Amino acid sequence: MATWMWIILVLVALAAGLVLGFLGARKYMEKYLKENPPINEEQLKGMMLQMGQKPSKKKLNQMMNSMKRNAK
Repeated sequence: MATWMWIILVLVALAAGLVLGFLGARKYMEKYLKENPPINEEQLKGMMLQMGQKPSKKKLNQMMNSMKRNAK
């Protein structure tokens, strides 16, 4: 096989590997973030207490729902 054919084969394999690697990593991260959200209700409650607010259940639910809507 000629040298130029090897170069083309390597470039095609590299491009395919990059595309498949990117798509696989993206799918993995989407699944990970869906299963492990970046913030939960306890963390939100702690942040509100640090800011000097008294978190009520209603306010926590509103904020969590707002964050879920914004994430979609």
